[in-house]
Amino acid sequence: MTKDVDIVVYGATGFTGQLCAAYLQARKGQLNWAIAGRNREKLEAVAQSTAPGREIIIADGDDEAALEALTARTKVVLSTAGPFHRYGSKLVAACVKNATHYIDITGENFWVKELIAKHHDEAAAKGIRIIPSCGFDSIPSDLGSYFSIRQSGKPVRRVESFHSYKGEASGGTLETIFSMGDLNLGDDMTNPFLLNPPESYTPEMKKAERDRLSVAEKPEINGWAGPFVMAAANTRVVRRSAALLSQRQEPYGGNFSYQEYAYHKSRGAAWKGLAGLALTGLVIMTPLRKLVRPFLRQPGEGPDEAQRDSGWFDCKFIVEAEDGSKSVYAMHGAGDPGYKVTSKLVSEAALCLVEDADALPGGDGYGGVLTSASGLGQALIDRLSKNGIHFDGPL
Repeated sequence: MTKDVDIVVYGATGFTGQLCAAYLQARKGQLNWAIAGRNREKLEAVAQSTAPGREIIIADGDDEAALEALTARTKVVLSTAGPFHRYGSKLVAACVKNATHYIDITGENFWVKELIAKHHDEAAAKGIRIIPSCGFDSIPSDLGSYFSIRQSGKPVRRVESFHSYKGEASGGTLETIFSMGDLNLGDDMTNPFLLNPPESYTPEMKKAERDRLSVAEKPEINGWAGPFVMAAANTRVVRRSAALLSQRQEPYGGNFSYQEYAYHKSRGAAWKGLAGLALTGLVIMTPLRKLVRPFLRQPGEGPDEAQRDSGWFDCKFIVEAEDGSKSVYAMHGAGDPGYKVTSKLVSEAALCLVEDADALPGGDGYGGVLTSASGLGQALIDRLSKNGIHFDGPL
């Protein structure tokens, strides 16, 4: 069957899915895209309010025949339908079977690990790019590190990133976070190389990559580092990028290590952030989550437009080269990072696969379960730089 649809937004009735539909609808140029999900009535409402004239495709996440019909026609699937471990596995399988690129916004690394085991080899053989984690999880960490290292122009020993932002969580994100407390993830939560290919890290790297829950002053960026709520997800993605790029003979550096922190202006703020993170973990990983969850936003609910517009994010990167020199870089942008920025990031990632195929890293025929850095690289940096996401440095 001819692939007559450029992009399908799957999960278009969700909060972030609607933002992606609005983003694609607002752009200029020739693009044939459609919206998809399991509920026709809700999809028709989205089409009427956000994407008039767009084709509607009905495909439940458990309906393999419908998913295969969708992916047989589509060049790229952009999925916002989480929790992804519940709704995404058969969709990705259909994409790989029908040679369709795939992009999503998951932060569920335990699920990405399953995708790697099931689909990386076949996707690589077919030249299909399966690229999870293309929202605020984990493009700033991953693509920001890639940019910083490339700008440094030297083999790099270590990168530390520091994140600050203003934004709120939608009901869908909260549902994903709270659902993880019901899963038996074992070592998947603590393995720093969860997403790495086998034998892609050394004993020295294992010592350097332990997760850290500490507070430290960072004079290079005039601030303090504390634990970051998304570090456990983002660090694994950056380490996979480093390993995949090394396999492609584009290494970051020997025994490369990456750590991630929240940025604070003072020591007191850093300790306050540590206490808040500990309290959040206590709620999510204990029966307290059953009591707290009903009082928070539910799936489909999220911050209003004024709240989304008032948000921002800023990521700073300290790059330590193998010769001992250090330099500082930044990636930043306006808008609520979880929603306005995420919808921009994932939409531009999908557009990158459609419109910049000749500029993608690895060349024609490169594929697998990839990352934003290894699968999109400079092509995505160029797109984002033209659309309100800034890459700066050395500072």
